[in-house]
Amino acid sequence: MVVTRFAPSPTGYLHIGGLRTALYSYLWARKSKGEFKLRIEDTDTARNNEDALGAIMEAFEWIGLDYDGTVEYQSKRNDIYKKYIDQLLEEGKAYYCYMSKDELDTLRETQMANKQTPRYDGTWRPQEGKELPSIPQGIEPVVRIKSPKEGVITFIDGVRSIMNFNSSEVDDFVIARSNGVPTYNFVVAIDDALMGMTDVIRGDDHLSNTPKQIVIYEALGWTPPKFYHIPMINNPSGKKLSKRDGAMDVMQYKRDGFLAEALLNFLVRLGWSNKDQEIFSMEEMLELFDPTNINKSASAYNQEKLLWLNSHYIKNVSNERLSKELEYFDCVIHGHDKKEMLLDLTKERAQTLVELKDAINVILDTPSDYEAKGVKKFVKDETILKILDNYVKLLEENDDKLHLSIDYEGITKPFIQEFELKFPQLFQPIRLALTGTTQAPSVYDIMAVLGVKVTCERIKTACEKNFNKE
Repeated sequence: MVVTRFAPSPTGYLHIGGLRTALYSYLWARKSKGEFKLRIEDTDTARNNEDALGAIMEAFEWIGLDYDGTVEYQSKRNDIYKKYIDQLLEEGKAYYCYMSKDELDTLRETQMANKQTPRYDGTWRPQEGKELPSIPQGIEPVVRIKSPKEGVITFIDGVRSIMNFNSSEVDDFVIARSNGVPTYNFVVAIDDALMGMTDVIRGDDHLSNTPKQIVIYEALGWTPPKFYHIPMINNPSGKKLSKRDGAMDVMQYKRDGFLAEALLNFLVRLGWSNKDQEIFSMEEMLELFDPTNINKSASAYNQEKLLWLNSHYIKNVSNERLSKELEYFDCVIHGHDKKEMLLDLTKERAQTLVELKDAINVILDTPSDYEAKGVKKFVKDETILKILDNYVKLLEENDDKLHLSIDYEGITKPFIQEFELKFPQLFQPIRLALTGTTQAPSVYDIMAVLGVKVTCERIKTACEKNFNKE
């Protein structure tokens, strides 16, 4: 059975790179009928942030990636880590190191001056025939693991194939700090083993950690999981993704009006593909995803693609779903008798829910002013005011017959012919009167949504104000 995990640190908000890792791990576990687990790596108490932890959990709830079992917190597992540190010490596979910070700094400076890779030199590593220094006063020791000094550390990466690291490149790294707190690589290896991880999917910034974690696995006699290291997401210029490019809190995407499925669809394609397919439902992702098909090269973030996908989903989810999503933006249309018509009218042009809300408000809110450029172009003299007055009377006379946009069209076309008008001569002033702008949707549709009474009131008000003309 495949078991995967997502293991964020609550030191910052969940960003899209992390969410992509979580998505890939989720898809692989679910496709394989396995388990997907969530672990919070919060051993770094100095950097932990309660708000960030809350945001991670909130993002998971919004995005809809359900996990198996309860959330595991590393901060509650210290007794487990201590048990295995003590075991390695007792078996002679780890040891206490009393080298002070000043000594380590001096060692590093000397190595760098000699153009050597900075690394621990094994001063306190016990070995046969070696006399260790006297234990200094006032130094709390760290615990270091005995890394192999010869041979090659090999593992198969599901993305990159066979990876080889010379054992000499991995020094005796610290597994417990002087205050007893275990280090990242140690607790990750312990947790992944005890939680039964079979497959670890993570960013390739962790690639250099993998040999160290394999050293821990081998020291404890455990079998390492299968690793998949995913290339980073870059900006369109090929550089590291910044907040300006999209590397922001996942929940900001919700605040900006993106649907969860659009964001997931966008992320699954940032590093994985199925021929030229662009649109993926969750069912299709689960059917088609395979981590061995993850691209070896970095992906480029594309905001236009994300907007295009979001627009697609806005058009295709149900209006009931849209009306519920809009409540998050304080746009409540549940009680509107023309809700379906209103959403059908506005969602075709909206790339985000924010744009959808704005488009709805343009129609539902009485305009407080009128687009000056449009007024200057389409309301040139008193003639148009008289035409609008006649049109209002026509609407009021046919009040009981006007329900759908086709009904408004049926009485308007003869009116245009009677007054020998071109369509823009009537429609743009009406658009201005109803919405304050010339960029709104079809006049027939707007009037059908508003109804005769509101339509006439707005046209009368605009004419009375002379469209705000001086």
